[in-house]
Amino acid sequence: MVLEASLNPATTLARPKRRPVTTEAPAVKWTLITIALLFLGFFLFLPLVAVFVEAFRNGAAMYWAAIVEPEALAAIRLTLLVAAISVPLNVVFGLAAAWAIAKFEFKGKALLITLIDLPFSVSPVIAGLVYILLFGAQGYFSPFLQGTGIQIVFALPGIVLATVFVTLPFVARELIPLMQEQGTGDEEAAISLGASGWKTFFRVTLPNVKWALLYGVLLCNARAMGEFGAVSVVSGRIRGETSTMPLQVEILYNEYAFSAAFAVASLLAFLALLTLGLKAFLEWRYAGDIASARGGH
Repeated sequence: MVLEASLNPATTLARPKRRPVTTEAPAVKWTLITIALLFLGFFLFLPLVAVFVEAFRNGAAMYWAAIVEPEALAAIRLTLLVAAISVPLNVVFGLAAAWAIAKFEFKGKALLITLIDLPFSVSPVIAGLVYILLFGAQGYFSPFLQGTGIQIVFALPGIVLATVFVTLPFVARELIPLMQEQGTGDEEAAISLGASGWKTFFRVTLPNVKWALLYGVLLCNARAMGEFGAVSVVSGRIRGETSTMPLQVEILYNEYAFSAAFAVASLLAFLALLTLGLKAFLEWRYAGDIASARGGH
């Protein structure tokens, strides 16, 4: 009878439709969607549109002139350089920390996780002040730095240190949950077949977490390019030398050069949108691979 029922088209068609997970009326669903869209439109979409409108208010020629101005170009180069240095450093740290937390048991694991999350709760300005206290003219390491001729604060190293601090959690926090969910089964199987530790890492662990790693890199890069607070403290805001794009926007705005300020701000916003757009494209293009990587373990 069960077999007949399963083969009977009438019985199959008569099966009830799958009920929705929630029992709220459609009006509740659309009300919540409307609230979310209005919130995003007012606090996210509208400001972004305003930035681009103000940037091109005086025409494309004025916009381009503001972008290719020497101090703006110096700020763009510095921003990209800082991101190019800080993101790989965070990738190395994130992989090491996630590997240790997910694959090993040791005393202090909870403390390590808490420390990774610390930049989320500490103001970036405080982070900048800490580096001033350590490496500034009156800092703890000032005698050593002066003796060796190394300059940290008001120079590229200080900006990189501050940026690494504020972007520290992004890669690690993308990797840790996935590595914990996957467990150690694949690595144990590879080692039992004679693979070395490094070979296991590059052939097994890294491919399993490549999408989470890519997301962490994209988010880390976006934050690195847009960081203001910590960089503002340690950079000294030397025009043409230690001013990143966010700092250059503030300098131009305070000088009432609104068109130039919005031009640089629009470029910064475009880079952030490009990063998130790349993330969305990869999610769409490789949706199957991402789902299998997350659900296949």
